[in-house]
Amino acid sequence: MGMKDFSQLMQLGQQLQSKMSEVQENLESSLVSASSGGGMVTVTVDGKGNAKRVQIDPTCVDARDVEMLEDLVLAAMSEAQVKAQGAYEAEMRKVTGGLPMNIPGLPKLF
Repeated sequence: MGMKDFSQLMQLGQQLQSKMSEVQENLESSLVSASSGGGMVTVTVDGKGNAKRVQIDPTCVDARDVEMLEDLVLAAMSEAQVKAQGAYEAEMRKVTGGLPMNIPGLPKLF
């Protein structure tokens, strides 16, 4: 590999890292929602999977069955985070052209 080839490889790496950073910034501002209990609980997370909002239908609030409500919140949260991770991975596959995403030196969210 000559110096010109190495220089081109380095330039491609820098472009890839720049595109990946841009994708991460866009994902931070995106929102993903998931529901459980037939829509009784909805959780919204950002592209990094951080909870931003929890909506609970008042009809499912029962002081005698707090455990059910906790389960619904947990289920919605888990599903929203799985969706956010899927969106992140799909965007990164577009940027990397299907290359493995565990390349040393490249950012990773999940």
